[in-house]
Amino acid sequence: MKLVFATHNKNKFTEVKAMLPNHIELLSLTDIGCNEDIPETAETIEGNAILKADYVRAKYNINCFADDTGLEVNSLDNEPGVYSARYAGTSNNAEANMEKLLTNLEGIRDRNARFKTAIALNMEHEEIMFLGICEGEITDEPRGDAGFGYDPIFQPRGFDKTFAEMTLTQKSEIGHRGKAMRQLIDYLSK
Repeated sequence: MKLVFATHNKNKFTEVKAMLPNHIELLSLTDIGCNEDIPETAETIEGNAILKADYVRAKYNINCFADDTGLEVNSLDNEPGVYSARYAGTSNNAEANMEKLLTNLEGIRDRNARFKTAIALNMEHEEIMFLGICEGEITDEPRGDAGFGYDPIFQPRGFDKTFAEMTLTQKSEIGHRGKAMRQLIDYLSK
């Protein structure tokens, strides 16, 4: 089975590909010649995932899933949320995004947060949504050099390490994307 994962993010693609069974041939946007940035103009994480999956399915006529992930911080009214990738004003600048978040949390004791991943599957024109949530808290400073995005400042509840201090396998077992992906894999296995 061929399936497109609507991403140009090599780190995310590698993380997801490692979770899929061997009978699924996973392709990226680059693999299918989709080099444009797909607009993410929805007001929600779920909406952005749907926009991306629908765009690929309509333009390339291939089964596709897309994800969108956001970090929601309780004391900041769930910011950065849908704007997580561009929180500091420029797209996918992890250092600037983390710096802005830590600055906004200075002096705030409630650092509870959650990562949320929405995966929209558009297969044979049927749409299905899968959600994964990982509760945790924002650390005072970055720790670890694995992972990407906000991983160095997100410590999952019940653990003493940030995502960036964990192996890819550990992160996938407890993380938001792993939870949503396992739901997708269960569905594809039926």
